[in-house]
Amino acid sequence: MAAYLLRRLWQMLPTMAGVIVLVFVLFNWVGGDPAYLLAGKMADEAAIANIRAQLGIDQPVWVQLGIFLKQILTFDFGNAWSTGEPVSHIIASRLGPSLTVLVPLTLLETFLGIALALAIAFVRGSLTDRAVMVACTVGMSISILVYIIVFQYFFAYKLGLFPVQGWGNSLGENLLHYALLPIIIGLAVSIAPTLRLYRSFVLDEVNQDYVRTARAKGLGERRIVWVHVLRNAAIPIITHVMANLPALLIGAFLLERFFGIPGIGREVILAVERSDFPVIKAITVYVAAATMVFNLLADLLYQAVDPRVQLK
Repeated sequence: MAAYLLRRLWQMLPTMAGVIVLVFVLFNWVGGDPAYLLAGKMADEAAIANIRAQLGIDQPVWVQLGIFLKQILTFDFGNAWSTGEPVSHIIASRLGPSLTVLVPLTLLETFLGIALALAIAFVRGSLTDRAVMVACTVGMSISILVYIIVFQYFFAYKLGLFPVQGWGNSLGENLLHYALLPIIIGLAVSIAPTLRLYRSFVLDEVNQDYVRTARAKGLGERRIVWVHVLRNAAIPIITHVMANLPALLIGAFLLERFFGIPGIGREVILAVERSDFPVIKAITVYVAAATMVFNLLADLLYQAVDPRVQLK
């Protein structure tokens, strides 16, 4: 196990180096001159040159790359151009609200999707199975904007059960008051594609030889599905969940924007609108690092779920 972890961590280094170089090239050449963005349209050449010196972009390319690498290693990307707030503080303060919504949403989506997929496996091929798949297709065809507008109208404006916007200082208040409706909307949007995907994972295992052998030995269908099939179907489910976790931080920007949640996704959209490169670069690098870490965690979970999996 230790040798495997060391080898995987070592393999992450060239991947991370490639991400760093790509981000550096995109923002330093493709993104334009940040000095002009900060100085404004009416600035003279002296002011632009002064900003270039402050940012270090008047240095040779290898020096600029070294500065960028130092920022990554020290978790210090300077201050945001639009607000002057330290980038590290922006990420630290916005991560909590995002996780308050995304962690319960991911857990509910995963466990509810697994339970429904296993339940459908009992009635596969029946009218109920077909009706559920049609409902999932309809649900997937509806835009998330429709869900947000409809749920806000009925549950917030009409019934007054939830606030439309806002965020507090207490985790309990945010989770049970402000984040509850965004979680419900996120679950309504994601459960249809998740159920269809998990159903395919379960049905792939139901048709395997070991299932027919278990039936021949006299095991009940419930035990076969909930014990044997679930263990083997858990491998692709773990892959799906872990691969989506980093993207969820950015992908929930619509929920955060419509409900006024001060999360990472909303911050990324604001940074793009303001051309705030330090914030965008920091979040891009950290999401890439999180993706590699979650991929490693997925490999470790494979063996925990199925001891037959060998980490080599």
